[in-house]
Amino acid sequence: MAYPIAGIAGTALIRAPSNLGLRPLRPGHEPGTWRAPQALTEAGLESRLRPDRTVDLDRPRYSTEPQPGTVLRNGPAIRRFNEQVADVVDAALRERLFPLVVGGDCSILIGALAGARRHSDLALVHLDGHSDFRHPGNYEDFPLHSAAGMDLALAIGLGDPLMLRWDGAPDPLVRAERAIQIGEREGRDPDWGWEDIADTAITRIDMFELLEAGLRAALRRSFAVLDRTPEIPFWLHLDVDILDQAVMPAVDSPGSPGLDFAGLAELLRGFLASPRCLGLNVTIYDPDLDPDGTYARGLVEMLAAGLAPLTATRRRP
Repeated sequence: MAYPIAGIAGTALIRAPSNLGLRPLRPGHEPGTWRAPQALTEAGLESRLRPDRTVDLDRPRYSTEPQPGTVLRNGPAIRRFNEQVADVVDAALRERLFPLVVGGDCSILIGALAGARRHSDLALVHLDGHSDFRHPGNYEDFPLHSAAGMDLALAIGLGDPLMLRWDGAPDPLVRAERAIQIGEREGRDPDWGWEDIADTAITRIDMFELLEAGLRAALRRSFAVLDRTPEIPFWLHLDVDILDQAVMPAVDSPGSPGLDFAGLAELLRGFLASPRCLGLNVTIYDPDLDPDGTYARGLVEMLAAGLAPLTATRRRP
């Protein structure tokens, strides 16, 4: 049964402190994205957004050791954590609250989709400087792989079986023709490894098209796809590495070109202004790379501006 989107009357801030889907950058390193929810809270996120409810998930344990039955680094722990994410997203929607899931690494997208998928078919808008389309059909035979580079592939049903089937949610979580990837900056490189995304029905707007054609053109093209199924809501995924490294270097894979804070806020407002936007997750900010909190404060300001439609009266019954 489809969830009554027009009945959403408030916001649930879900703090999901995971780094499980990321690789260590050096021996003994543990990625710092697990600290992002708390760092952004300290930078003013909760006070600026004033959510109706705040939910804190416990930090999962990170490991660099292989796990039986999966090629995913931290695979069983990612599964367990995403089951928790799914449950709290499901609960927020049942209480007519808009789930805002702040992570954490990109693998939390799968739990968010699994929870939302219990309510309705879904489309997906994937705002990310990388397509995150790694899957067994295109990756090399390494002993361990990072789920944070696989979330879009997993969302459409490609990848390790451990992450494909979820209680109460059909497989795949999102049909490829209902997925829109915006922001890939490496897809025109000659050694790019995810060329087979072109063989899917995913709509792609890379960073170069986004900057050349403009944000309004990207929104028009995206809603042309979403409007093919106007009865179906969409989930919004934001990896902050879609920002240019000049304004957001505190991520594990920074790059250029990218958006500035104002441009990303405008893009978020364009999607969140639609009552069909069912929820949002924010990922990959790493406070360990931002010791004085400068980038956290900039990110909070951008999110406050971009999320302004969540407080609009049109969302209230």
